[in-house]
Amino acid sequence: MRGTVKKTAPAQQEGYAGRGQRGHAHNSNTTEDVEVNFPHHLYSQASKASAEDKLRFTIQILEEMAALFEKDHKNASWEENTVDHFLIVVTQQADGLHSCIKSHGHKKQNKKLRMYFKRLSHIMEQMGHSAESWELIRKEMKTHLMRADQLASSLLTN
Repeated sequence: MRGTVKKTAPAQQEGYAGRGQRGHAHNSNTTEDVEVNFPHHLYSQASKASAEDKLRFTIQILEEMAALFEKDHKNASWEENTVDHFLIVVTQQADGLHSCIKSHGHKKQNKKLRMYFKRLSHIMEQMGHSAESWELIRKEMKTHLMRADQLASSLLTN
């Protein structure tokens, strides 16, 4: 699945390439494309982890998603109460999963996953939180929700 988004500001291409699914943000000022590569490999690693680490990974996904959607989304084509409801549900899911973890101490977050979400945030900022940038984010988050659901569902079959 690929998405093309016209960028409104120059981007530095370094650090955006990786493995897996790609969404493209085209820079109208140059011919450079900034690639947003979905971190399938991180989900693959998480699927082989312990139950607690699978939960931690899923929680991190939900928390990172919530942080993205708390950004300036006035240019997105969504109704404000829809975004608010989405944030409530995502936060409740993360809180519920936290209660399933035995040791509530803070274990290190997945740094590569954190960097991926930082790149998404940076791209959105470069694009001025435009409707196009939010559509790119929406598509990425939809894939995250499906993959996180698969990961969490695998815990029910073990």
